[in-house]
This record gives sequence, C-alpha cells and structure tokens, in this order.
Amino acid sequence: MREREHLAQADRFIAECTKRIVHQRDVIASAFQKGHATDVPVSMLRALEASLRAFEGHRLLIVDRQKGTERR
Repeated sequence: MREREHLAQADRFIAECTKRIVHQRDVIASAFQKGHATDVPVSMLRALEASLRAFEGHRLLIVDRQKGTERR
C-alpha cells in the first residue's frame, strides 16, 4: 500500500473509532439513566479510547514517514 492509502485508511479507522466512542458514551448515559450497571459499557469505552490513541499514533508514524520520503 502506498503512503497516501495508508494515511487514508488510518483516517477512516480514526473516524470510525471516534463514531463508536460517541455511541458508547450514549450507551453509558442511557444505562445510567435507567439505573443499569455501567461497568461493562465503561470498560468498552476505555478500550475504544485506547484503540483511538493507537490509531492516532499510527497515523503520526505514517505522516512522519511521508515527510521523510518527501525530503529525499
């Protein structure tokens, strides 16, 4: 895969993960309002947030690699 394709893919992963985080926060709020336990949904939110940080880190690596290739 070329660098631009990797970057586009990383951007898609970040957008999808962000969308899932927003949804998971809604799930937590709804469960809380209904008096349901929120341990599992909060755990899932933390996992999604960790994934987002990993995707963002990966995106930075791609951008850095692109900058290095452009200098050559």
